[in-house]
Amino acid sequence: MRTCCIYAVRMTLAVKQPPAADRVYAHVKQGVLERRYEGGTLLTEGELAEAVGVSRTPVREALLRLEVEGLIRLYPKKGALVLPVSAQEIADVVETRLLVEEHAARKAVPAPAGLIERLEELLARQKKQAAAGDLAGAAVTDRCFHAEIVRSGGNEILSRLYDQLRDRQLRMGVAVMHSHPDRIAKTLAEHEEILEALRSHDAETAVGLVHRHIGWFSHLARGEVR
Repeated sequence: MRTCCIYAVRMTLAVKQPPAADRVYAHVKQGVLERRYEGGTLLTEGELAEAVGVSRTPVREALLRLEVEGLIRLYPKKGALVLPVSAQEIADVVETRLLVEEHAARKAVPAPAGLIERLEELLARQKKQAAAGDLAGAAVTDRCFHAEIVRSGGNEILSRLYDQLRDRQLRMGVAVMHSHPDRIAKTLAEHEEILEALRSHDAETAVGLVHRHIGWFSHLARGEVR
């Protein structure tokens, strides 16, 4: 009886395992977002198949999905090139974020207690991650901080639009933290200021702070780092 139970558990675990293509997709995407696969890196089907423990067929399927998302470019018989973050991509993301997040900051006032508590929790987490040198984790929490403000407005269409920027934001965030480590402290300070403006129900100050905070990336795109 006990043997049957063990067999049943193993069968259940096997059924729950994600499809091979999904595992390859997650492996490559995480590697790109966390910069284990830098822009300009050429990935081959054989290497990825061996790394994930699958055949080449699901690797091809996963790479096609990633090409559609703009993270890689496929070259027949050569492999997949990880695309670097371009100045135009940064400019496009910044423009979209400003449109969404300035509106969201204004709409978030008066900020409910639940939003303030959640932002305080995220800011504390980001400080710990930054102190520990967990740049990928800090980038994820950074993105969550802004997404909470957007979601607080209750506009599902706007929230879904913002969610479409998630991967690009994370990739840009990790890249910036690696290339401009001094920016981490500034980001934390600016998050603190945005939180205080929302806590004080000061919509115009919150909008101005969000504009300055996100607008910094546009200077980066033009090579005008401050």
